[in-house]
Amino acid sequence: MATPLSDTPLSPLRTVAVVGLGTMGTGIAEVLAGAGRDVIGIDISEAQAAKCVAVLESSTAHAVERGRLTEERRADLLARVTTSTDLAAAADADLVIEVAPESYGIKQQILRELDGIVRPETIVATGTNALSVTRLAADSARPERVLGMHFFNPAPAMKLVEVVSSVLTAPAAVAAVTGLALDLGKEPVAVGDRPGFVADGLLFGYLNQAAAMYEANYASREDIDAAMRLGCGLPMGPLALLDLIGVDTARTVLEAMYAESRDRLHAPAPILKQLSEAGLTGRKAGRGFYTYEAPGGKTVVRDARTPLGDVFAAPGRTVRSVGVAGSGTMASGIAEVFAKAGYEVVLAARSEEKARGARARIGTSLARSVDKGRMTAEAAAQTLERVRPTGSYDDFADVDLAVEAVAEDLEVKRQLFATLDKVCKPGAVLATTTSSLPVVACARATSRPQDVIGMHFFNPAPAMKLVEVVRTVLTADDVHATVREVCGTIRKHAVDCGDRAGFIVNALLFPYLNNAIKMVQEHYASLDDIDAAMKLGGGYPMGPFELLDVVGLDVSLAIEKVLHREFRDPGLAPAPLLEHLVAAGCLGRKTGRGFREYAKR
Repeated sequence: MATPLSDTPLSPLRTVAVVGLGTMGTGIAEVLAGAGRDVIGIDISEAQAAKCVAVLESSTAHAVERGRLTEERRADLLARVTTSTDLAAAADADLVIEVAPESYGIKQQILRELDGIVRPETIVATGTNALSVTRLAADSARPERVLGMHFFNPAPAMKLVEVVSSVLTAPAAVAAVTGLALDLGKEPVAVGDRPGFVADGLLFGYLNQAAAMYEANYASREDIDAAMRLGCGLPMGPLALLDLIGVDTARTVLEAMYAESRDRLHAPAPILKQLSEAGLTGRKAGRGFYTYEAPGGKTVVRDARTPLGDVFAAPGRTVRSVGVAGSGTMASGIAEVFAKAGYEVVLAARSEEKARGARARIGTSLARSVDKGRMTAEAAAQTLERVRPTGSYDDFADVDLAVEAVAEDLEVKRQLFATLDKVCKPGAVLATTTSSLPVVACARATSRPQDVIGMHFFNPAPAMKLVEVVRTVLTADDVHATVREVCGTIRKHAVDCGDRAGFIVNALLFPYLNNAIKMVQEHYASLDDIDAAMKLGGGYPMGPFELLDVVGLDVSLAIEKVLHREFRDPGLAPAPLLEHLVAAGCLGRKTGRGFREYAKR
């Protein structure tokens, strides 16, 4: 009878076998060897094993050129890696990390064969990001020594490692692998066994929704990707990321997630199946959502779906002066943007005092720009001079473009558009900055719905480059062309989308945030672990709970409700935990407490 792992002294994991020498396996081998481990790389393909060695030689040579590695350390690293096509080479390993293709059949066969090869105390880690670790472990003769060790691509650069334990895993195995991850310079996060774990569990739902958005022809692939990069600060857009991950891999992950959750948000978008079965699996195939110069390449080339550029059916209207309605942070930021671009700006609020306060905020913002050397004092003074505060919307009589930036309340906005309809001259473009409300409802409050369009800026408006340009079914072509031209003048990146809840960014961002809340609500992972996972594993500038507390939990709940009401998908229903926090007055940083507590200023 085998000795239980908990009763067997663990070795310090000095020798590690890596089974599967694709991109991930090769990267893991490099990380291990760089940390002084002896690495046995194993792949059934002799060519793949040789490619692994070639990649290691090339990457370490580049590291020497950049001063990150000495020649002596490079030689030591390369000497620590041996390769084989025989799984029996893992016999002396203290730890085996399996990174074979995402298939139960392949992975189970490897684990069964390892039962007869490795020592009783050897730990076996699967690198799966989609399959059940418990199911894989149960098929092993010693399930207590099997766990998940999920690295992120590229393994040498990405800091996150998810250490996944099943109900069968011995605590000693988890402790040993966690210690190794720390020794490798990684940030280990302990998670339970569910498809996608933390990072991919949140990431792939978001990617799936982006694929479905594109499939529905709601927005172009370029606009979807630009919106998420510029609107959320993400390193890559979702469709480009799907191509990098592999469309077939994403489909496998989502199938596993859906099998457990039965949440429609995890049901793979049909386009993922269509692309996969056509062999259009992304970068590795040379074509996926985008077309690449060669299989395995990263340079995108033009294809039949590449936009021709800003070519409009009608010329835009002339815009020389702009009216901005509102006195809050967004209104003052938008007014600053237009004034910097040379437009004469009328800044109107409910009282002249509020309008002057908003203009004073612009002055403070401009002064900071001067202090940071981003503009001269003369340019700042000229910019502020272009902003005229007023307490009456009657002063919008001569503006060419009126931009509404008042409270996110449909009735308030409708009343304002009725007023703008009366005071603005014929031909003026009327724009709303709503982030979630129907633009057409604002348009119908006027006698000229063809002149109304959405112009969704992001906060802080002077810094954020994105503007979502939202056409309704009534918006005139020349109005759309006008706003696109104005966005170019104010140096913003415009993306086109239709008039539906959330537009591009919020429709993709807030379901992801809601799913993060559900993870905490279900006690699957902690706030800190989830935030760390998304920053370190997904490259997000902020974790979901950091972002929720900044945005405001009340604002987030309102947007979630709008999305749920629009799409009627049960998976979009706001998490009860979010509703409870809002009901308790815990709204985030602005109240000193949200998901976390904050020191009072």
